[in-house]
Parts: sequence; C-alpha cells; structure tokens
Amino acid sequence: MVYLTGVTLLWAFSYSLIGVYLSGQVDSYFAVLMRIALAGLVFLPLLRPRSISWRARLGLMGIGAIQLGIMYLFFYQSFLLLSVPEVLLFTIFTPVYITLIDDSIARRFSPRYLGVAVLAVTGAAVIRYDGITADFWLGFLVVQGANIAFAFGQVGYRHLSTRLPGDIAHRHLFGWFYLGALCVALPAFWLLGDATQLPTQAIQWVVLAWLGIVASGLGYFLWNTGACRVDAGTLAVMNNVLIPAGLLVNLVIWNRDADLVRLALGAMILGASLWLNARWARRRKTTHLEPIDAGASAASSTATRS
Repeated sequence: MVYLTGVTLLWAFSYSLIGVYLSGQVDSYFAVLMRIALAGLVFLPLLRPRSISWRARLGLMGIGAIQLGIMYLFFYQSFLLLSVPEVLLFTIFTPVYITLIDDSIARRFSPRYLGVAVLAVTGAAVIRYDGITADFWLGFLVVQGANIAFAFGQVGYRHLSTRLPGDIAHRHLFGWFYLGALCVALPAFWLLGDATQLPTQAIQWVVLAWLGIVASGLGYFLWNTGACRVDAGTLAVMNNVLIPAGLLVNLVIWNRDADLVRLALGAMILGASLWLNARWARRRKTTHLEPIDAGASAASSTATRS
C-alpha cells in the first residue's frame, strides 16, 4: 500500500505535465519512445539476463509491451482529443477492467472485488463528471484502450511474479519489462511518428526526462511491486485515487477550475471503498491471489532487497 500511495503522488503530476508541455507540441510517438527509453536506462544496467528462463523473460517483455508500450500509445493520443480533466474522467473504468481480467484469469467471479471497483468508479465519477467535447466518443474509446492495457499489465505482473525466482530482487529482472515496451514504441515512432515535431524548448526536454526516468522508470517498478502486495480490490481502488490527486495538482499549480465540493465528496467515496475492502479482506484470511508477499517468496525477496 505504501508503494501504491507513493507512486500515486508521483504520477499526480504526469497528467498536467503532458497536457501543458507536450500535448500538441511534441510528437506523441516520440514522447512515448523517449519516456520508455529513459525508463529502460534506469534498469538495464541492473539486468541479470541469465537469472530467469526465456519463458519468464518473454512474459515480462509481453507485460511491458502491453502495460507500458501499448498503453502509452493510446494514452498520449487521448490528450490530442480531450482536455486533462476529461482524460482523468475517462480513466475511472480501470478498476472494473482489473477486476474482470483478474477474475477471468482465475476463472472465478468475485462480487466483493467488483463491488469495490464499482464504488470506486462512482467516487471518481462524482469528482469529474462534467461537460464533454465534440471528440467525446473517439476520446473515450482511446482512453479505454489505455485503461485495458494498463489493467492487463498490472494483473499479468501479479500472476507472473509468483513464478519468478525468489532468490533474486525484481529490480534485476525489470529491465525486460522496458525492453518489451521498447519493442512497441520504437516501430511505432518509425512508422507513425513526425520527426519535424520534436521538442524545441528546454522545458519540454526536462519534462520528458522527468516522465521517463522518475515517473516511468521508478514509478512502474514501484507500482507493480505494490500491486503484488495488495488484493485485487485495493489495487482497483488505488487506480482511481490518481484522479483526485491529479486534479489537485492541476488546480493548485495550473489554476484549472475544479468543483471542490464534488472533489471532497468523491474522495470520501473512494476512501469508503478502501475501508470496505480492507474490512472484507480481514474477514477472509486466505483468497486466491491475496497479497503475494504473504504467500510467495518472489515478492518477499523484493521486499527485503529493493
């Protein structure tokens, strides 16, 4: 939970930074490529190629390709169609996707997790339901593509981490995640990118460096580590805590309009969903895919070595 909370605060700045300094000014495919390449540079020096099997390497690369590569392609395109608040609004469905994907992989149906996810969606909707632009439907679909990719990656990493070696810290394996994302970003820029729309201002390079090294490099590693240590319900809710955090940053720093009453009410609903999930989790000592550090050596190794 500490990891997820910390990364939430870190990522709260990303929406506004992209919307203010990059969207419509820097080619989105180049921004994605730079962000992933810089993130990879953080972990590639730590990589131990022979520490896991080829099957595990391909699994990590596949998760990275989906959660980071494909997700970013959708995510950055959405800022060309929608405002920052609208992008935030349309991410409210991520918890539902996490719940449904997790249940589909486990071949089960968990009303508890779905209920928590729906309550979290309600809280986020209260915060950011507002008027929509003419590009609503296309923008909505683009954001949903990003949401599904992000949800699939989180759930996939939770499952895969149980089969990773317990005697090696995950920071020595996470480079494969970024290599997989790079396999998507590089050909995407080569085929679809606009080389005439590269950064022209120092602030744009600074923002790209921050987003790549810190928000993506450290952020995704810590987020996926945290995802292994909570149940699916908490993970679903924490995805929507990003919304009020992002709005607060947008309001305080860039003075965008926000309804503070709805913001507070929605935050209370999100808090209630977290509380309910924690209470239900205590009643159930063991469930399928409970926090991995309680039942798998892989995550406990990360906890002591990261």
